[in-house]
Amino acid sequence: MRNLKATVVIGSISVALALVLFASGIPSFIDTALLRSLAIPQDGRPLAGTPWMAILVFAFGIAWVWVDVTHSILKTILSSASIALLCTWAPVLALYGKFFSPVIPVFAVLCSSGLAFAWGKTRQGQRNQIFERLLGLRLPQAALKSIMASDVSPDFPGRVVNASVLVIAVQNHAELMELLPPESYTAITNLYLKTASDYLVDCGAYLDECNGECIRVVFGAPLRDDRHAVRACRAAVDLAVRLDELNKECDTRWQRRLDVRMGLDTGDIIAGVFGGGRLGSYSVAGPAVDFARRLCAASSIYGARILIGPDAYTPASESVEVRPIEILKVAEKRRRVEIYEILAPKHTLSSERERSRDHFWTGVLHYRERQWDKAVDEFTKARITGLPDEALDFYLRRIEQTRRQNADTHKESVPSFSHAA
Repeated sequence: MRNLKATVVIGSISVALALVLFASGIPSFIDTALLRSLAIPQDGRPLAGTPWMAILVFAFGIAWVWVDVTHSILKTILSSASIALLCTWAPVLALYGKFFSPVIPVFAVLCSSGLAFAWGKTRQGQRNQIFERLLGLRLPQAALKSIMASDVSPDFPGRVVNASVLVIAVQNHAELMELLPPESYTAITNLYLKTASDYLVDCGAYLDECNGECIRVVFGAPLRDDRHAVRACRAAVDLAVRLDELNKECDTRWQRRLDVRMGLDTGDIIAGVFGGGRLGSYSVAGPAVDFARRLCAASSIYGARILIGPDAYTPASESVEVRPIEILKVAEKRRRVEIYEILAPKHTLSSERERSRDHFWTGVLHYRERQWDKAVDEFTKARITGLPDEALDFYLRRIEQTRRQNADTHKESVPSFSHAA
């Protein structure tokens, strides 16, 4: 709507200036010279009057191009092509004994281009360029166009939004750096970064960070999305499948695999433009951002592929299958929270995996009640032959360590007596 208003104003002014030129009588002298140079046959039937339809089309069309398109070279090319087309029509129609006057249409194109160029130098006119610089390829193009057409300020002074933050990281990057040459490490990392970032942006996420350390995307900002938690969870699950396919290629090319883990949390965050004069971009900050990063780091400890917090699980519970992992005391949230591992989209688990999930869930409950034997029994039932389960192994190791510590403590508490001979 904003671009449409600017287009209407610029196009209307161009048409008004064209009317002034027409009233001055100057075009008639140029038309007379053109008629002589084109040598239209006397039996021809020249077009009567001025081509006002062409004037309107090109005046408003060029105005729209200059207002909507952000690339200066492309705008210049389109304006030049329009002028060349209008000037070509005159000799082409002359071959059929007709006359087309390009004077006023060309003048309308020049006016629209000049006025739009001047408007583009204003703060309001640079709005689209600012959005392009800040957001660019970090958002789907449809979302970027929607923001440009909205009343959102390009300054992004900062506001509180409810969004979901997904952090993805390669946990074995140190190992890869030791085993691969620098060029191979860079190639395998860039292949993963491109695959993951392109897919997540296509899913509607904002690409906040993408470097050798991690990828961080935001669902629900800068464009509002009430289903951001659901979309984030589904995107994470689907991305895991794509990364499994990517690992097959990595295994073939470099004989190495990427250990990619994810952390996801939902909550109120501050979104705005952060940075100094040299470098700045639209980004987010807040407890949900920090917790998502912590979940991503903790996922390798618990042996989980995708960990989510309770604030993300609550709205997305109807769209994904999960199992509990741990209850944590989080200082930022000022409460104890339960974290979950996403297993698959809702209603897509096989009967065998559903049975495994249920036994695992029961085992976790017994573990929290310190009923070690019952917990081990349930975890054993949760095992699927031939299918690795790092989270299951983690809990069994933890129970074994706890039992060993309790046994050592019991031995130390028993008094020992030395008997004299």
